[in-house]
Amino acid sequence: MNKEEIIERINSFLVEEFEVDGDDIEPNANLKDTLGLDSLDYVDLVVSIESNFGVKLVEVDFVGIASFQNFYDLIETKLKAKAV
Repeated sequence: MNKEEIIERINSFLVEEFEVDGDDIEPNANLKDTLGLDSLDYVDLVVSIESNFGVKLVEVDFVGIASFQNFYDLIETKLKAKAV
């Protein structure tokens, strides 16, 4: 899966599951603010990532994740590590 496919897939389930306007999802936009995430929403996000990509996220993975681009990069890194 290439980076564009990862981004498209992430954006698609964010729009569907978190009911965010797709136009608000920009690479440099703040992930937490744009999605309106609270602690329970992070759990839903982790579950969504696991079901959509088959990778596991833990709390420490979110350290330093501020923008959508950071989030895309995290998922891409996890997928590459899984493929090894």
